[in-house]
Amino acid sequence: MIILSINEAFFNRNTLEYKYLRESSMSSLEINTTFIEDVFELQTTAFFDDRGMFLNIFRKNDHFWKQVWAKRDIKQINLSLTKETGAIRGMHFQMDRYSEAKIVRCLTGAVFDVAVDLRPDSKTYCKWHAAELTAENGKALLIPEGCAHGYQVLNSNSQLLYLHSGDWVKEAESGVRWNDPKLDIQWPLPASQMNERDLTFPLLP
Repeated sequence: MIILSINEAFFNRNTLEYKYLRESSMSSLEINTTFIEDVFELQTTAFFDDRGMFLNIFRKNDHFWKQVWAKRDIKQINLSLTKETGAIRGMHFQMDRYSEAKIVRCLTGAVFDVAVDLRPDSKTYCKWHAAELTAENGKALLIPEGCAHGYQVLNSNSQLLYLHSGDWVKEAESGVRWNDPKLDIQWPLPASQMNERDLTFPLLP
């Protein structure tokens, strides 16, 4: 089946949904807004046949992606593996002019993925949004500049793929405490494992 052209893209108040002309080997894309501005849940549907599966996760020059990713580049692609269920990584961001956007996708396992709005002028400052990302549900989270990111592993040996708009700058690395009472993130499991850096990030004033 061939779905019609890019001009067939349509939007509504709660969902930015885009389905464009493709051969049957392509996958569909749906982008859902959240209550935090510029934090999007990306829902993709893979194509399966006798050979296996095809899933597109990013097209820089695609008209629809330009609406959401704008003129950002992809400067890094990173992969993480977290072995223990309940382990938490976060909440991480890069400071000031080194702030970056991320697209985070689960390749194996499952995670509770969290974005925290740290933009002082935002109406959702210090609010958080979470999405369950799994290898099966085809969902990813787009986290814009000015937001912190972290996640808790729901299944052992979970792997995440990250696309970053900015370079890694060690001196700009920072974070906020995973259990900061001002954020009150409702983690689904007790924290089973964290590193020393994440445990000692400062609390918000």
